[in-house]
Amino acid sequence: MHSFQECRLRLVVTSAKRLNTISTWISSGKQAHISCNAAQGSSVISSSEKVDFLKLQNGSDIRGVAVAGVVGEPVNLTEPVTEAIAIAFAAWLLNKKKEDGWRRLRISVGHDSRISAQKLQNAVTLGITNAGHDVLQFGLASTPAMFNSTLTEDETNHCPVDGAIMITASHLPYNRNGLKFFTSDGGLNKGDIKDILERASKIYEESSHGDIQELEKAPKGEVNIVDYMSIYASDLVKAVRKSAGKKENPLEGLHIVVDAGNGAGGFFVDKVLKPLGAITTGSQFLEPDGMFPNHIPNPEDKTAMKAITQAVAENKADLGIIFDTDVDRSAAVDSSGRELNRNRLIALISAIVLEEHPGTTIVTDSVTSDGLTAFIENKLGGKHHRFKRGYKNVIDEAICLNTTGEESHLAMETSGHGALKENHWLDDGAYLMVKLLNKLAAARLLNPNAGSKVLTDLVEGLEEASVAVEIRLKIDQNHADLKGGSFRDYGEAVLKHLENTISKDKNLCKAPKNYEGVRVSGYGGWFLLRLSLHDPVLPLNIEAPSKDDAIKLGLAVLTAVSEFPALDITALNKFLQQQ
Repeated sequence: MHSFQECRLRLVVTSAKRLNTISTWISSGKQAHISCNAAQGSSVISSSEKVDFLKLQNGSDIRGVAVAGVVGEPVNLTEPVTEAIAIAFAAWLLNKKKEDGWRRLRISVGHDSRISAQKLQNAVTLGITNAGHDVLQFGLASTPAMFNSTLTEDETNHCPVDGAIMITASHLPYNRNGLKFFTSDGGLNKGDIKDILERASKIYEESSHGDIQELEKAPKGEVNIVDYMSIYASDLVKAVRKSAGKKENPLEGLHIVVDAGNGAGGFFVDKVLKPLGAITTGSQFLEPDGMFPNHIPNPEDKTAMKAITQAVAENKADLGIIFDTDVDRSAAVDSSGRELNRNRLIALISAIVLEEHPGTTIVTDSVTSDGLTAFIENKLGGKHHRFKRGYKNVIDEAICLNTTGEESHLAMETSGHGALKENHWLDDGAYLMVKLLNKLAAARLLNPNAGSKVLTDLVEGLEEASVAVEIRLKIDQNHADLKGGSFRDYGEAVLKHLENTISKDKNLCKAPKNYEGVRVSGYGGWFLLRLSLHDPVLPLNIEAPSKDDAIKLGLAVLTAVSEFPALDITALNKFLQQQ
């Protein structure tokens, strides 16, 4: 065997009740060994445990507890539950394709480094093949790669697929896991997820009564093992080479360290940076480890950012790159140790995009700074459209603006989710970093010694607040003041009262255009109080030029919210009492 294509592992799924580990040798210039834990049977669910499937919905994702051992967190994302969800997704996908009758689908399945990944992959595979559809197992993969597999034209590797499933729970603790779904149109929305969970609940219930014999008798699907991450990574390499005039090693001599946080991002070193000629010594936590022993793989986490900053300093690197668990988010650190995340990263990507598309609209989430608005509109000549929290909300708004005639090429959240029109509106942390590499590669054509200062210079002039905090005000759902109502209704009442209170304060000015919560400017800064998308929490963001100014803004909020006894204002009081 001389190529991966010549030795694809093909497993015909037949009937049995066990999982079996099947090994084969594949070769791509050299021998490599892979294993496939492929479902060989048709459990077709059947569990007596009661499950509220709708509680597994987390916006446009599914999230649950997959590993026992944490007090107060019972397992609810079991293998039977996951199998039912997979069957439901296949049924939903058939309906989405508007096929006349049944046809065999191809669905790709990948996972991040979580310790429950393999058993859930087995359950997903079992569900899909039991429904008569074929599975492409990608193994350790990134979320963006899964979406990409719905677009890749490569019949040898069974692509494009009809749909894709990524098993991940992003940066959540080791005991959690979840599912993300994709078609060639992108990620599914909230309504789609609800539909799938309702279907899954019915399938699960019927299986407990033995009412799905048609699935047990149906022909089973097939399983193929595909090294898709190599295909995906090669496209990233091609993009950088193209920006450098097709130079083979455009990053030669550039020292770049990567922190994958023991998630799925380790491929970026061997499959992207090294082929481009970069020096990668000092890269860390590249090995997948679902216990995340070094730090939370989260570009917003202070410990994680400190880890990559230290790696840059210790290795005297030109640039540092950090990914979250499933690589749909990222951030960077320049050679001086300056973090390029949150508002800075949005400013940096905006600068690159506005060079390519002058005047375009940049869509962001609601907690971006006033300084970012001034930078995008006054310095870069673009338009800043500040929308709601939630990466899917931000992306969908950018797509919507384009359909109404307002050009937008970038949708980005402060969390590190960033999607570009040129990349099918996919939030891809690796692709964002490739945009930075493209800039570096192009600069080094003109100056072989160009380093990350090329990037840092692009955000020169971005005004940043001296104080930036987020304080979470929790709603006690059992408090008598809710009077039997929902936490959402209570939170909305808090926001309405705050809005009325602010209107009487001449030092404060409510934002004239705002899509989420109550955003107010004053004392040289601003605050935003909003209701969490999923939880009984009112997050309060404050940015100000000094601590005194931040406290004045906090006091304005305290005056209004103190009248709501079900709201825990302990964290706000603690902030205000700091000297």
